[in-house]
Amino acid sequence: MNSVDQQAQALPYDAIPYVTMPDDYQLHLGQLLAEAYTKHGPIFRSGFFDMPDIVYMVGPEANRFVMVSNRQKFSNFVGWGTIFSVVDMFGRGLLSMDGAEHDQQRKVMNPAFTVSYMDRYLPLMNRVIREQVASWAERPEVNVYEETRKLTFEVAAEALTSLKPGVEVDRFRELYMSLLEAPETITTQEEFMQHLKRTNYEIAQLLHPKIEERRHHPGDDVFSLLVNARDAAGNAMSEEQIIAHVNILLIAGHETSTSLSAWLLYLLTQHPDYTQRILREQEQILGQKADPGLEDIKRMKVLENALSEAERLYAPVPNGPRGVTEDFVFNGYHMPAGSFLFYSIIGSHMLPQIFKDPEKFDPDRFAAPREEHKKNPYALVGFGGGPRICIGINFAQVEIKAMASHILRNYNLELVPDQEIVQAYGVTGMPLHGIYMRVTRQ
Repeated sequence: MNSVDQQAQALPYDAIPYVTMPDDYQLHLGQLLAEAYTKHGPIFRSGFFDMPDIVYMVGPEANRFVMVSNRQKFSNFVGWGTIFSVVDMFGRGLLSMDGAEHDQQRKVMNPAFTVSYMDRYLPLMNRVIREQVASWAERPEVNVYEETRKLTFEVAAEALTSLKPGVEVDRFRELYMSLLEAPETITTQEEFMQHLKRTNYEIAQLLHPKIEERRHHPGDDVFSLLVNARDAAGNAMSEEQIIAHVNILLIAGHETSTSLSAWLLYLLTQHPDYTQRILREQEQILGQKADPGLEDIKRMKVLENALSEAERLYAPVPNGPRGVTEDFVFNGYHMPAGSFLFYSIIGSHMLPQIFKDPEKFDPDRFAAPREEHKKNPYALVGFGGGPRICIGINFAQVEIKAMASHILRNYNLELVPDQEIVQAYGVTGMPLHGIYMRVTRQ
């Protein structure tokens, strides 16, 4: 049946089942979406914050449809830009680009994110991890979410843009956190937009001399690749475009790693038997070595499976927003151009049809012979998938494995009792009240 016939026979948009969410849906989003999938199938409508009617597409086939086989029908610019105002906040970076423009800009950055390039970053990662984590043990307790946030930002800032540790990195982090979490004194949209304008102006003023420096003295980081890139006509990127890319790289380059790192450490405090398996693997691979090399990192399969399980249970981003640019039919329903949808990451991760006992911590689901994620391609999509898979996936996985390796081999982690630990989902996911631990040297 061709697409014209499909659209003629499809049920209209208003026939897509509507699911009413409870008031606290942000705290149970994955489970609620999985239940809706079981009841209604892979496409249904619901609300999200101030959007009373948005389509959710859930499950491996939905993910493949949006990210791979029909990706030309969807717009990241409309999705991220309209639904979540990412363009207003950070500029038009890679995340909110579409089509040929995205592909060309990504091609410029790709060399700095290959697996082999991680060899250049790993010594820096190991140094920052050692320095930052040492301070954790000097305090009675630490919020590991906030501490990993500082750590991962410093790694991203130094590795990707060669910002100097200390005052310079700290100031940039303050500015980026101000974009993500506007001051409570801001109460209107007009005030918020003025805040964004002032903050982005200061970021641009700080980055301008660094762009000029890279033009005359290129380095080997992704910042230099952006500054010195030329299109087919020999034109360089505008300063505005370079800054937008840097903004997204620094935000995405640490927010995902922050969330996954904190939840991984939390899960391992709750599952000491599995932590012992990781430590035995560490001893076999590293022996007396203080820091892992890239080949060591690649061999850490027991740790890698725990990281995949943290990604599945606590996806850093719950949904991938898209604007619909061409009419399409999915599962018998017609979606018109001009509408919006989420392909749901966290909903897909909690499907019992794909992952056995989905609410259970079970890293062995990713090991042979089970390999539940491989039996259902596009089931595990915490980093996206297809041609637009997160450009920083190698960077994040190497960094988190290096961090976990160092912490588990040198420190004891104990969860502070009587705290409420819960994941809340908005644009991203984060522990609502933090994750507090006591960290002591072994």
